[in-house]
Amino acid sequence: IYLTINLYLQAIAESELKKGVQASGARGGWAVMMDPFTGEILALAQEPSFNPVCYKKYYNDPSLQEWTRVKAVSDSFEPGSIFKPITLAIALKANEELQKKGRKPLFSPDEKIATSNGWFPGRAAPLKDGRVHSYLNMNLALQKSSNIYMAKLAERIVHTMGDRWYRAALCDQFGLGKKTHIELPAESPGLVPTPGKLHPNGKLEWSLPTPYSLAIGYNVLVTGIQMVMDYAAIANGGYRVQPHLVRKIVRDREVLLDQTRLGLLERILDAGLARELVGAMKYVTKEGCLCKRA
Repeated sequence: IYLTINLYLQAIAESELKKGVQASGARGGWAVMMDPFTGEILALAQEPSFNPVCYKKYYNDPSLQEWTRVKAVSDSFEPGSIFKPITLAIALKANEELQKKGRKPLFSPDEKIATSNGWFPGRAAPLKDGRVHSYLNMNLALQKSSNIYMAKLAERIVHTMGDRWYRAALCDQFGLGKKTHIELPAESPGLVPTPGKLHPNGKLEWSLPTPYSLAIGYNVLVTGIQMVMDYAAIANGGYRVQPHLVRKIVRDREVLLDQTRLGLLERILDAGLARELVGAMKYVTKEGCLCKRA
């Protein structure tokens, strides 16, 4: 069995992750590195770590069993602000679809959207940003991680395209709420609320304020592998890839499985839109408030 893991990158990932967990006083963490053009997992580390050679030690001790789960695959979480590029991607896709129909786009990336008021339908309390910004365009909204800007885009999406279109974009285009089928057990599909579906307690999964929560990475559950896959689609020019750990399986010189040619699959994002998103994401690393389109 030939794996895709790069042993040098794996060693670095394990070392740096351990330092980060210790420095922040965290209980644990995980890290994934993937080639965005092939889907090959180059490093997959977690802390505390698990040595499969000593499996008896871990599985016979209930306090250590927790360490044996590959959490980037099995544990789902609310992503928060790292989800905002996905919100922008969906809004840009809505623009593209509307323009093809000869309709007015939802927004312009250069448009200065008012972001000082965070009241939205169905919410008992207003959304807030880290500090008040009167107006933001797309690049600055991502740089400042504006909750209000993202929620206003979501408001336009559901008013123009509908709740079900929004959910379909998340699930069918970006693969959320579904397993990636990476070659590891106990993968979680995560969760995307469904309009009209009830929770076990009788409450609707998708209610009036749901789109505004989704826009900022809440009320949705994702896995680390799903997020890496979606970021890869932005980085590689708009194509979905298949995350995988096994490059090839050979038995007695017979090739049983060959995934060395796995690469870009179907396009989920226009190349120009992907470039625009990459340009916006670069502003997250920059200081200051002046912003020009990349």
